[in-house]
Amino acid sequence: MIDLTPLDTLYDAGRGEALPLPIELAQLYGPLRFPPHPQRPYVIGNFVTTLDGVVSLQVAGHAGGGDISGFNLHDQLVMGLLRAVADAVIVGAGTLRASPQILWIAEQTYRPLADVYRSFRAALGKPQPPLNVIVTARGEIDLSLPVFQSGLVPVLIVTTAEGARQIRSQHPSSTIQIEAIETAGSLSVRSILEVVSRVRPCEVILTEGGPRLMGDFLAEKQLDELFLTLAPQIAGRDDATERPGLVAGKIFAPQQAVWGTLKSIKQGGSHLFLRYSFESATAAE
Repeated sequence: MIDLTPLDTLYDAGRGEALPLPIELAQLYGPLRFPPHPQRPYVIGNFVTTLDGVVSLQVAGHAGGGDISGFNLHDQLVMGLLRAVADAVIVGAGTLRASPQILWIAEQTYRPLADVYRSFRAALGKPQPPLNVIVTARGEIDLSLPVFQSGLVPVLIVTTAEGARQIRSQHPSSTIQIEAIETAGSLSVRSILEVVSRVRPCEVILTEGGPRLMGDFLAEKQLDELFLTLAPQIAGRDDATERPGLVAGKIFAPQQAVWGTLKSIKQGGSHLFLRYSFESATAAE
């Protein structure tokens, strides 16, 4: 049973050809368009934040986005829609640790629409699940988690040479692809996108963070758009626990402030669903 009312579209400056949404998704979300992006992947991000800018409560068992959105069904709808569009979903190791039991596929995001999401992917010519990409510089991930063991999704781990040694010490399955793109230290987002596109030809790449990875995408101007859910919650902060915002590990303003252009506002109850475009280095290539 689909227990959802349609999102109200308050503003929409989208351009491009509308994707072939099944009637159920079209009624709930409205048209979904991406601008033309010939010969390169279009890179989008998806996050949920509280009114005071918190994206993770950093509390054991409550570190994921569900606690931020209030497990909001409209947020799950949008998340599933974006995962259904994506050829690859990129997350950092911290995001994996915050949500250790999930797979980054639409069908497990909002289950009443699982069959609808599948038919949408089929209409897009994408019968296979999106490539689940885990980014880890140090290789500190648990290969016993469902994303690695279920066999339901193709998995790519992008890491450093040192990280690859750490991962291979766990004797990973041959179905898990491991790509070391640096010797050690931080990983370039451009290099991450290059190896992802080499493993899986991509029209749309989705990143769901976390904040450090999002900061890297923005710093390297590798993000075309951000879908941002604004939840009507105030989480608060104190001096004992770090509660990150959308970006961590990078400072932009005032010298290198990053400004977005508002593309869409949708409303579901007291939640707002915002869409911003950003200047992308790949757009000019």
